[in-house]
Amino acid sequence: MKRALKWLLALAAAAAVAAQFFNPALTNPPVAAGKDMMASNAPPAEIAALLHDACYDCHSDATRWPWYSHVSPVSWFVAGHVQDARDAMNFSEWPHDDAYKAGKRWAKISHRVDEGSMPLPSYTWMHPASRLTAAQRKQLSDWAAKEADSLK
Repeated sequence: MKRALKWLLALAAAAAVAAQFFNPALTNPPVAAGKDMMASNAPPAEIAALLHDACYDCHSDATRWPWYSHVSPVSWFVAGHVQDARDAMNFSEWPHDDAYKAGKRWAKISHRVDEGSMPLPSYTWMHPASRLTAAQRKQLSDWAAKEADSLK
């Protein structure tokens, strides 16, 4: 029994080492000049700081990849999570030329922050700077709602 357990542990360790050779590419596509949300009509400094701390790592092409994102199998989870977030809403591809679309995005941001579904608890657990207090949550949600209303 002990011999089988040793072989099983050795096999698991070998699989863990082999998995490190199959990490996904952790890349940040180049941001086209003037396309990032901050490029024009940048929000007030305190709102910009909240967005960068709580949103930009997943919802932009300026992701800061932490050390653990380079370790399998966590790397697969992180890369997939960031790609899903970018697909859902990407600050690096802001629709500056489409007020209706920008307004819808601000309304969505306001709603998600207000209801507490963003930033994700799994993200805030590892990134303390992204944890929003109730006051910060209200400030960001109210500001985003005001932006959405101004674009209607």
